[in-house]
Amino acid sequence: MADNKRRGEDADDDRLNDDAVVDDGAEDDATDADEPVSRGGTATRSRARADSADSRKTRTDGDKVGLFGRLARFVREVVAELRKVIWPTRKELLTYTAVVIAFVTVMLTIVAVLDYGFAKGVLWVFGNPS
Repeated sequence: MADNKRRGEDADDDRLNDDAVVDDGAEDDATDADEPVSRGGTATRSRARADSADSRKTRTDGDKVGLFGRLARFVREVVAELRKVIWPTRKELLTYTAVVIAFVTVMLTIVAVLDYGFAKGVLWVFGNPS
């Protein structure tokens, strides 16, 4: 408790040593001065060259994938996306189902009442032929 109440030069020595941060990246930045740096990023010439080399690769007529190859790739991609889905638990599924059924029932009731009311109104305005 006495250490917390110390004043003077040695009061914060322990905290200063723990909070000290060394920036190792400063030396690397100085040596790579000839490489362009975009605003907000660290794009280098080697990355730009690699990206441009990849973009020049195009498919030729000999590299065409057949119908079954495309279908197989589609199925693989669908399975991969379905693995990313967060599936609901049984309790959540039942809750969501109940909410949907209740909402549809309420909307069905509203539409039925409005339909009945408009039908009676039209028959009242135009008269009942029977």
